[in-house]
Amino acid sequence: MTTAVTPVRPLRAGAVLADLLPAGRTRDIALVVGGAALTGIAAQIAVPVPGSPVPVSGQTFAALLVGTALGARRGFLSLALYTLAGMAGMPWFAQASSGWAMPSFGYILGMLLAGTVVGALARRGADRSVLRTAGAMALGSLVIYAVGVPYLAFATGMTLSQAIAAGLTPFLIGDALKAALAMGLLPTTWKLVGRKG
Repeated sequence: MTTAVTPVRPLRAGAVLADLLPAGRTRDIALVVGGAALTGIAAQIAVPVPGSPVPVSGQTFAALLVGTALGARRGFLSLALYTLAGMAGMPWFAQASSGWAMPSFGYILGMLLAGTVVGALARRGADRSVLRTAGAMALGSLVIYAVGVPYLAFATGMTLSQAIAAGLTPFLIGDALKAALAMGLLPTTWKLVGRKG
């Protein structure tokens, strides 16, 4: 007696982790809302940095993870929802803040762009190996700082070098730790699901 085995349908080229879930509009809506909520929750893990209006938080890690796992389009929508809801008054930016009139708002705009960039890279397999994941996370962080630091300087009247000292330098070690976590998490997830490409 033989039993029929249902063949595993291979993922299309350019798949991201979210594509492992059954397809559909409901899935996409749930992923977009869930990614925004994850970013808002992670933002509450925040530690003030002496001399800087920008805290160390889990917000940037979550934004990059959301972009990578969901892909560029869903990642953008998720982080846009996070940004718009926070601007409208939902207290889920770092340290339960909201609105757009704060010196660190440029980092949130940078996260929106960075999530889209790493999502596009993930579609090209950037989350499948440790080294490629490290490169994607480094580029995502660079995008966040490229928007956040000049915005910080503009919003506070700091010079660019002062903004770099207050809004970039204190965060480099934390960013390296977040990248190391992503380097372990993302490729391992692909390996566990047997879809390494």
